[in-house]
Amino acid sequence: MARDKGAHPPQLCRKFHHASELIGRRWTGAILYVLMSARCRFATLREAIPDITDRMLSERLYELEEEGIVERTVVPDTPVRVEYALSAKGRGLATTIEAISTWAEKYIEIEPPAPVPRTHARRQRQQ
Repeated sequence: MARDKGAHPPQLCRKFHHASELIGRRWTGAILYVLMSARCRFATLREAIPDITDRMLSERLYELEEEGIVERTVVPDTPVRVEYALSAKGRGLATTIEAISTWAEKYIEIEPPAPVPRTHARRQRQQ
């Protein structure tokens, strides 16, 4: 199909690009998904997201806080607690997160974890 001589190539929207890069970073979707359910402490987030390191969780929470998506609240109890929650801007992502969740349920297949080999279990019992 021939292009019009005066036609320009499609342009990437800078706002879209920034948003997709921000939300598409590793672990960010998981953090947002968990925070959609409830306000959480750092340890609660770490437990809810398998395999995330403390450093990575800290970095992502900081980035999301800088963007105004996550709010960090220091609760002056003894001991002091820090809680994270979605801001109004973050809650604006609810339909997006729900759409991705629905899409994943429909199209993503994850194999169940492999069972522990029985020979390994016998060796442990014998020791």
